[in-house]
Amino acid sequence: MPRIDLDAVPQTNATGYPPPYSNDVQGRFYRRLAPAGGITDFGASHVVLKPGGWSSQRHWHEGEDEIVVMIAGEAVLIDDNGRTPVRPGDILAFPKGDGNGHHLINESDADCVFVAVGRPSATDCHYPDIDMHLSDGAYQRRDGTTY
Repeated sequence: MPRIDLDAVPQTNATGYPPPYSNDVQGRFYRRLAPAGGITDFGASHVVLKPGGWSSQRHWHEGEDEIVVMIAGEAVLIDDNGRTPVRPGDILAFPKGDGNGHHLINESDADCVFVAVGRPSATDCHYPDIDMHLSDGAYQRRDGTTY
């Protein structure tokens, strides 16, 4: 059956970010949908941001397109263009290599829920606001030293 039983998919708030950058995403809980559905060509996550939670550090990918569909609640998209409210039914598209760092923050007093879809790649991820860069699967400082 193609329907994924969301309750059967493990939920986690794990992150690979090193401290102190891991602190901001502690209010992010996600379920990996693609493995649960047998999908291998792209990734999809069901994400719940608790009040005050961040989706990620502000970032952009050299080689991964991303799309986000807001299902419930409200968040604020923060990118190079400023702050934009995101509400249920809104769809965000982040083309690979565009250099526009982005993330969502839940500044409301209720959970927000969205689905994020992308194709994980081995290319670099850039974090313009902090001293961090993801390259070859490892988080590094801008000077190239590994966390």
